[in-house]
Parts: sequence; structure tokens; C-alpha cells
Amino acid sequence: MIDPGLAGVGAVVTGAGAGIGRAVAEDLARHGARLLLVARRTGPIEETAGRIVAGGGAPPVVLAVDLAAPDAAGRIANAVRAELGGVAILVNNAGQADPPGVALDEAGWQRSFELNFHVKRRLAEELRPALEASGRGRVVNLVGLLEPTVVSAAQAAIAACRLWSKAFSREVAAAGVTVNCVAPGRIDSEQVRRHFPTPESRSAYAVAHVPARRFGEPAEAAALVTFLCSVQAAYLTGQTVAVDGGLQRHA
Repeated sequence: MIDPGLAGVGAVVTGAGAGIGRAVAEDLARHGARLLLVARRTGPIEETAGRIVAGGGAPPVVLAVDLAAPDAAGRIANAVRAELGGVAILVNNAGQADPPGVALDEAGWQRSFELNFHVKRRLAEELRPALEASGRGRVVNLVGLLEPTVVSAAQAAIAACRLWSKAFSREVAAAGVTVNCVAPGRIDSEQVRRHFPTPESRSAYAVAHVPARRFGEPAEAAALVTFLCSVQAAYLTGQTVAVDGGLQRHA
């Protein structure tokens, strides 16, 4: 990649303890970004931080917080001011899929909307002044493909996030802030492996459903996120970009 212009740029990555979030954090650090890593548990984000330092990156700030907590966005904003001094990049990676084959009750629907939509919205709104002040803000929301085959709280919340992202992108564009969504398909991560625990199950699904005949790697999704955060992507906003090996069927 041409130099993405991320050296010294403050960045917040949520869900940074594993999978795509970890790969995004490592890729941004590789290009010189100063990172605040957020996840619910301390151990996984400290492991991500250790991997970044071992790879030659600057030591990230780590913050263990339940993003669904009412004060989570404020705590992250305070950490940005205290530890980074400012922020130009927000990667909203944290989210949760519905349990397979389980009909959610009302509390489950509320929880899904919290994690897959409201958490992302609140954090972007909380950091909006800092993103606009940077003159080159980037918000990237990790969402999902919208091809529902059953009633799904997560898919409904993802639809809300994608629609809100489009509207929010129009509000902040004049300040140089872009807002985009990345929709991963089947990425070989810890979350996906809970549903496809063996190489045989992953291979069978890929052959049957994915034109590329394989699952993606977290680094492949991370490369797209890094591009959307780059100076080269300054005119790309309000979009949802799939990284799915052709899994999505609709045009």
C-alpha cells in the first residue's frame, strides 16, 4: 500500500482482543498509529498490545470496559483526552451475532441492538468533536451482510447501523470526516469458529456458499479498514463495502 498517512494519528479500536479487531489494531500500528484498544476483558487486549510491541509498534493504551455500560462512551472519550490527546480514527468493531437456532426474547433483542447499533452510534457521537477537530476523521463500523434467511435481531440492528452511518456521514463530511461500514463475510476468527469448529465444517460451508471457496483471514478485512482510514480514502464516505469472497448474492 502507498503510505496511508497514519503515522502519529490517534486511533480507537473496539473489540480489539481477537479476530478482526486484533488484526485491525496490528495493521494500524504497523503504519504508525497511536492506539487505544478497547474490549470487555483485560487479558485479550493486553495480548494484542503485546503483539503490537513485539512487532515494533508503539505501546498501545488498553482500556477494559463493557461497551454496553451507560458510561462506556464517556470513559473512552476521557481516555482519549488523557492518553492520546486527540483522535482521528474510530474503528467500531465490537458486536455480537445471534445464537444460532435460538429465538430471542425481548431482553435479547435489546441486547443485540445495544451491541450492534447503539454502542457504535454513541461512541461516534461522543468522539465527534475530536474527529472533526482532527480535520481528517475516519469512522469505520464493522457490521455484516444483509441477507436474512430467518428473523434476526443482529441483522435488524446491522440494518439500523448501516442506515445511521449513511446519514451521519452527510453531517460530518464538510469537516473532513468520513463514515463507512465494512461488512465481513465468513472470516476465520474465534467468533466464526464457534459455529464452524472444524476445518471440515469450514471447508464444506465455503465450497457450498462462498465463490472464493474459502473463509477470509482477519488480515484481509483489516487491510480494507486501513485503506478506509488512509488519506487516500478521503473522498470515500457513506458506503458499505463487503469483504466476503463473493458470498453476498445481491447486486
